[in-house]
Amino acid sequence: MNLENAKKIMHITLKWIFICALTGIFSGSASAFFLVALEWVTHYREHNNWVIWFLPLGGLIIGLCYHYCGKDVIKGNNLLLEEYENPQKTIPLKMAPLVLLGTLITHFFGGSAGREGTAVQMGGSITDQFTKLFKLDNPERKTLIILGISAGFASVFGTPLAGALFALEVLYFSKISFKSIPLSFITAYIAYFTVEFWHVKHTHYSIPIIPEMNLTNLFWVILASILFGLAAMLFSRSTHFWSALFSKTISFPPLRPFIGGIILSLAIYFIGTTKYIGLGIPVIVDAFLNPNASYDFLLKILFTGFTLGAGFKGGEVTPLFFVGATLGSALSLVVPLPIALLAGIGFVAVFSGATHTPIACTVMGMELFGIESGIFIGIACIIAYFGSGSVGIYKAQIVKGAKYHLYQKVKIGNF
Repeated sequence: MNLENAKKIMHITLKWIFICALTGIFSGSASAFFLVALEWVTHYREHNNWVIWFLPLGGLIIGLCYHYCGKDVIKGNNLLLEEYENPQKTIPLKMAPLVLLGTLITHFFGGSAGREGTAVQMGGSITDQFTKLFKLDNPERKTLIILGISAGFASVFGTPLAGALFALEVLYFSKISFKSIPLSFITAYIAYFTVEFWHVKHTHYSIPIIPEMNLTNLFWVILASILFGLAAMLFSRSTHFWSALFSKTISFPPLRPFIGGIILSLAIYFIGTTKYIGLGIPVIVDAFLNPNASYDFLLKILFTGFTLGAGFKGGEVTPLFFVGATLGSALSLVVPLPIALLAGIGFVAVFSGATHTPIACTVMGMELFGIESGIFIGIACIIAYFGSGSVGIYKAQIVKGAKYHLYQKVKIGNF
């Protein structure tokens, strides 16, 4: 290698490390602000439940903002996936403030939604601005989008390994370049430590008892994991169903979350509880200790699918955690495995099935609950992945590989 080539390699390396640092710091700081703001609006709503009656007004504000200012970013996470697969133009920076405002309004007034979509969209839109700054071509821009997703996910959940892997796995069948792999991990850790620098804390979970892996326990894990996969399928199809129904029946987009907000407010009033709105973190934490009712996960699927389908903003992943943890907790009444273990494997397995990312979810489970539970988590994530059908929460995600061929054969056989 001559001196000229060495200088060129050094220049490219330093450039990308600098981009990773910028992405991690900016995205991590945005996530830190978002988490603090989200905690505040959640705390206020929990102590002032009367604000739920203004959910229709919040929906109208969100609908008007996106209709008049954000039509080009309304696809959210799907826009990131589409731009990766077929780069057209830089993702507008306005995606970040719009999704931030929309998510905070959704949670403030009592919608059921998550937070990963917000962090990922903020990370992706912020990072994509570096395309012009560093004069990057389309292949390099694809790497930028991966870095944005990695930073957003890692920072909002406090799981850098899972964040890096999620960004790679969710786009795996869209042709990942080799250089994106180490850069994704570097960015995820910078974003994670940025949130730590701002002293923003993440929720901690624990699985205190891990039984030995034997044929009996394996049988129960497989059985539970099939149910987790079916729950993931129901969640994904529910969200798409409500979205299609609102689009078909209400032609003026801003009215969709307004009318949806009216229905949600009345539903919350008549069921007499707020446990199925917002993130549901207290319910998730309790699921590791006490058995849940058998219908808790179904009501969370209904409320979240309806909220997001109506046009409110937020993510799907934390509600998926809720669905998996409460279903696992309920199963502890009939499945002879520790309640925390069932809640924990459900927590990540339903997520695995709904996003087609079993590897990232397995690693996330070990980051959150400890490596000792890794074998149970890995089996559950893989089975839920295959058992959740071919449709996930991201319409623009390309699904190929063994799962794709499995469901293609099923379709051919049914035909």
